[in-house]
Amino acid sequence: MVELAYTPLEEIDKIYNELRAGFASGRLKPIEYRKYQLAQLAYMIKDNMARFEEALKADLGRPALESRFLEIVPTINEIMTQYNNVEKWAKPTKPAFNINFFAMKPLILKEAKGVVLIVAPFNYPLFLTIGPFAGAIAAGNAAVLKPSEATPATSALMTELAGEYLDKDLYRFINGAVPETTKILELQWDHILYTGGGRVAKIVAAAAAKHLTPLTLELGGKSPVIIDPGCDLKTAAKRILWGKVVNAGQTCVAPDYVLVPREFQETFVQALKEVYEEFYPDAAKRSSAPDVYSRIVTPQAYARISGMLEKTKGKVVIGGEVDRESKFIAPTVVQDVKADDSLMSEEIFGPLLPIVPVDSLDDAIKFVNERDHPLAIYVFSQDAQLKAKVFSKTQSGAVVANETVIHPGAEGLPFGGVGPSGYGMHTGKYSFEMFTHLRASLDSPSWIDAILKFRYPPYSDSKSAAVTRMLKSLPSRPTGRPNGAQKWWGKWFILALAVAVAGGLTSRAKMLF
Repeated sequence: MVELAYTPLEEIDKIYNELRAGFASGRLKPIEYRKYQLAQLAYMIKDNMARFEEALKADLGRPALESRFLEIVPTINEIMTQYNNVEKWAKPTKPAFNINFFAMKPLILKEAKGVVLIVAPFNYPLFLTIGPFAGAIAAGNAAVLKPSEATPATSALMTELAGEYLDKDLYRFINGAVPETTKILELQWDHILYTGGGRVAKIVAAAAAKHLTPLTLELGGKSPVIIDPGCDLKTAAKRILWGKVVNAGQTCVAPDYVLVPREFQETFVQALKEVYEEFYPDAAKRSSAPDVYSRIVTPQAYARISGMLEKTKGKVVIGGEVDRESKFIAPTVVQDVKADDSLMSEEIFGPLLPIVPVDSLDDAIKFVNERDHPLAIYVFSQDAQLKAKVFSKTQSGAVVANETVIHPGAEGLPFGGVGPSGYGMHTGKYSFEMFTHLRASLDSPSWIDAILKFRYPPYSDSKSAAVTRMLKSLPSRPTGRPNGAQKWWGKWFILALAVAVAGGLTSRAKMLF
């Protein structure tokens, strides 16, 4: 397996300048060349699926099925979404018809931003590096990719293969830790995408602000699950526990904690226990059995998560086993967790699932709203009104009913946060748009001055009147604030209509019989 070599600091400026020259060459202007690079990128992953599975296992101890389901297949599919749609997305578009401007041929051009930077995290090092990178290629940008040093096997493999499959004048990997990242952030980029935690995001945002660089932040937060006792309990337990144990909980949209009615807590915990035993049927080893469960990425991450577990005042009802040498932390469920518990102090980003009992749905919503807007909110219920209430009374990057974790891979949906969980979005068309500048264009004929001659001095009352004629029509002036109530006569009209229809049907029935 290839070892990760950090990029020498003195080479970073050289790489940057080479990519600037590569972008300026115009090589990416033709859509055909972008599609060629996208096809190469897709084959780079497909040709080396087994190697990526091995690298991800080396970095994260991850079972091959998880890597294939959550990273390798979605990454190739994301590349193909860009490949199959780039010609359509890149075409200039016309704005809606406007009588005042149509003759000037208004047009929206889709242009590359330039040389962009993608700083990727450790938890899904393939999907969160290559997925948005495909959008940058489709949009016509050159790019530097900075993968995580915490996943050296995967980062080294991507770096090696990119040199074989992709145009080195346009796309390069820069590897390293804090010194290399600091050097990268000193440079002026045309867009930065950073995926990671809030602390580093502030550093990245400050660096971007020095150059007025547009920035997309994909962060995280404590994504809650709200449980309705009337939900499909078996399905809820299975999907919630899977969302927490997959990749050992190191997922930015993993369920972070569960809000459950107090009287339903024991029933819900019992359902989780049954599912846990189904997931890991080896009674002697459970999740510690070989090739069934991921490991924590670094000793530092292990120490942080295990420390949270040691300090909790809740009751451990599932799991709890840890092993520092192998960075193993078992899937762990802790019930009777209070708001000030260690498990509620920060995003867990690990396989610990706190159960927080509440007295009502309103209390659950209040609990969520008193905290930072998360990347996702999950609700498990069969009640349409209850789901609608959670959807409408909360804020988050995504809100999902009766499922966990998989929505970033749902075709056509944006993936992004709000407030402390990030800003901006990507995947699919949203990745293309993130790295695209919408350039406004007009081509105004000379004869337009016959209509717009009033704009030129000297000004006069007649010219002012001509300007006023351009004003769009306003609605009727409001007579008061809307109260949402239906007018009384509307209700009577509907009732009268219903009576009339019923009467007509009765008369027809009498005629028939």
